[in-house]
Amino acid sequence: MTANGELAGGPAPGPPVMSPRRSRFRWLKGVLGLALVALLLAEGIYLWPRLHESWQSLSEIHWGWLVLCIALQAVSMSGFGRVQKQLLRAGGVEVSQRRSVAVVYGATAMSVTLPAGQVFSTAFTYRQTRRWGASPLVASWQLVISGVVAAAGLALLGVGGALLVGSSIGPFKLILSLAGVVALVWAANYVAKHPGGLEAVLRRLLGFVNRLRKRPVEQGVDKVSEVLGQLDSVDLRKRDGVMVTVWALMHRIADVACLGAACYAVGADPRWAGLLLAFTAGKAVGSIPFAPGGIVYVDATLIYSLTVGAGLPAVQAVAAAFVYRLVSFILVAIAGWIVFAFLFRTPQADDAEFEKEFEQQRRF
Repeated sequence: MTANGELAGGPAPGPPVMSPRRSRFRWLKGVLGLALVALLLAEGIYLWPRLHESWQSLSEIHWGWLVLCIALQAVSMSGFGRVQKQLLRAGGVEVSQRRSVAVVYGATAMSVTLPAGQVFSTAFTYRQTRRWGASPLVASWQLVISGVVAAAGLALLGVGGALLVGSSIGPFKLILSLAGVVALVWAANYVAKHPGGLEAVLRRLLGFVNRLRKRPVEQGVDKVSEVLGQLDSVDLRKRDGVMVTVWALMHRIADVACLGAACYAVGADPRWAGLLLAFTAGKAVGSIPFAPGGIVYVDATLIYSLTVGAGLPAVQAVAAAFVYRLVSFILVAIAGWIVFAFLFRTPQADDAEFEKEFEQQRRF
């Protein structure tokens, strides 16, 4: 009996036929490769006229500041790798910093260069964390919490910048934002340590939903118990919460410093309060998935924000935005794809299983 359920000894097999799924993915890889090339060409075409105007600033670039810019971006990426590592440790999964950062680079490259890159990068991270031994719920929990912490850090930078420039945002709102982050960590830890109370609430809610849908009251209870059983393995202690906060701030602050170093590299002297706002605006706009990497509209936002908020002349703002995007977008994407090619390119036997599981987790 063969794997397809046919009796052995039949007609000689013909040439191997590529499955529709495999054929479809091969076609998709070609399209994604062309899209990446088109993206890089579009970036060059868009920036070339502005680079021509800012050529004087770029031709007199301070190479020491450029090297520092690259180093700070590496520190920022390492910080997010630490966040991921710390959260997984709270879920009982030990992973080295090198492997965690490698996944961060690979996922970032997918996110900033591929159409629908966020979906690809999230699925990629989920697949790798499952391979490290994380349960489905811990893998999903890590993705959600790391995203929330990163967004909270960005919000704090924006509020801090607004305070420094004398905006109407008062200290109370800054304290409220910090309290929100602390409350989030505390709530996650409380739920992990007291799954019984949460299970009772979820059972009542599930019973109510089942009655509305005219289904058996107990339908889905086993799934709730399974999920909470996995959640019980998450122990986000105070030390873990503090370390996650520290690494998340390092991730964001190093990225802001990278933008500042890009400004100094072209001879500019930015106002740091305005630099915080420019950084926050660029990252916020970049989260809108209009185009991979936020090409064009992120560049325009940075140039405008650096001019209006950080006090840079237009020529220097264009040059500084180009240097920052060259480092934080182009170089990171290149490094990420190199890491992916060397460490993650070979398909694994469990890829299809984890992809199916990831889709189920998203629907759940």
